[in-house]
Amino acid sequence: MSVTAPPTVLRRRSGIAAGAALLTLAVAGCSGLGRTAVGPVAYTTGRDEVVTLHSPSVKGCHELAPDGAEKVENRTLVDIILYTSRDCTGRQSAYVATTFTDANAARALPWRSYRFVH
Repeated sequence: MSVTAPPTVLRRRSGIAAGAALLTLAVAGCSGLGRTAVGPVAYTTGRDEVVTLHSPSVKGCHELAPDGAEKVENRTLVDIILYTSRDCTGRQSAYVATTFTDANAARALPWRSYRFVH
């Protein structure tokens, strides 16, 4: 003698399974939104002001202070590239790995923007 579940129980289980699958897809699809580089990026401006940005977004180009930065500390979990331009372009750049610091020479151009490597 075999026992089968009533049709309402089967429909309920199917609905729960379908809802769980849709929820999983929705969470996976949105997981890239708002990703941040965990930790701070700190820099010293030409006026010796220290600016600290906590967990900035990993997407896009980030401008530094108007007078630029002479020293940049990457204390995030993601590597960055520094640029002397305001729009993260150009040949004059420096790669700064996570937990490292870059300090400009006295006659070098200041860093004006950065982006994350991801």
